[in-house]
Amino acid sequence: MGEAPAFVSDDLFGKVPNEIGVKVIGHQTATSVGDRTYVIGGTDDESSSTIGVWILDKSNKWTTPSVLGMLPKPAEGHSAVLVNEDRILVVIENNSSNNCFWFLEIDTPFVREQKQKLGGEVVAWSRGVLGDVGKPIVISGPSGVGKGTLISKLMKEFRSMFGFSVSHTTRGPREKEQDGVHYHFSERSIMEKAITDMKFLEFASVHGNLYGTSVEAVEVVADAGKRCILDIDVQGARSVRASPLEAIFIFVCPPSFEELEKRLRARGTETEEQVQKRLRNARTELDQGKSPGLFDHVLINDDLEGCYARLKELLGLDKDGISLHTTLPESVDLPRVHSISKCGQRVLINCGQELDASSNKTFVLDLSSLKGGALGRTRGLHVHVMKSSEAGTNGITMLL
Repeated sequence: MGEAPAFVSDDLFGKVPNEIGVKVIGHQTATSVGDRTYVIGGTDDESSSTIGVWILDKSNKWTTPSVLGMLPKPAEGHSAVLVNEDRILVVIENNSSNNCFWFLEIDTPFVREQKQKLGGEVVAWSRGVLGDVGKPIVISGPSGVGKGTLISKLMKEFRSMFGFSVSHTTRGPREKEQDGVHYHFSERSIMEKAITDMKFLEFASVHGNLYGTSVEAVEVVADAGKRCILDIDVQGARSVRASPLEAIFIFVCPPSFEELEKRLRARGTETEEQVQKRLRNARTELDQGKSPGLFDHVLINDDLEGCYARLKELLGLDKDGISLHTTLPESVDLPRVHSISKCGQRVLINCGQELDASSNKTFVLDLSSLKGGALGRTRGLHVHVMKSSEAGTNGITMLL
């Protein structure tokens, strides 16, 4: 078992304040990865305090990378350990489990892609979450195909298992609409910046107003232990597919175009001009729905109950309505950390008071089932907690 390839430095920046361009405060760690050292520490840029990241190369040149994702707040202390050569686990001390594990991605596929786009050094933060939640579900299909009815049946039967994300819009709230309930109402400049910062999975301009689904809105549903359902058009599905979000993509289509037209006309709520417009859009969506690699599954809604049964099967729901793919999130409180080490896909975090060994605990963090990542959450972490009396060689070996 080796110690984490990281060290703590209180004066690492003493010789290079001008190159960094910000005031570095508090605790810092440095993690060596090949010929680079990634330094993580608190900063104070006069507008807000946050955790900063800098890169020191073998020629002793400092670089400040572009930092993507939601940033952790600075704390009294943190520890860092390299994970799989492409990301660094950062453990924030004196915090609850929903805010103490963070990943700094340094060479993941997402980061490499952003380096090419931005033409410079890039890192990305992602908050680690204990436990597993099923992948979000993207459901698309032309108007009148019955996807809304299928989703309604799913929500009614499994209300505690599925949830909708709350979309963002730049239009003003209508009567009785509540911010954060019906929509997240946003100023246009703020939403445009968030789109530029890649914080949206998909967006569109409708009648001069922006509408979109943010990464955070989807993650909030998962944080509640629910699988998020996204009811979006094919273009929106294409945008989500191009994002880092891992989701299940389902396209619902009619048994024939003639049947779809029959269903649309049976509504009796639209003019002939509106029906023709929907039919034109439907034909386009049906063609786009055949795009290779866009959708994982295609459901033909020739019979509502039969189609609904196939949908439940695709989502891993057994006959009793229990998901076969969900583990309820765990929760721990992480006290002060005074050592951290890594062995394979396990990280040992020793916590407590150095002068009172009897109260110390060892947390064994299992990283073997990580899912997701920037710009959302990194999920699939599992933790085992042992008191100091249990954390001897035999106890740790059993968990490792």
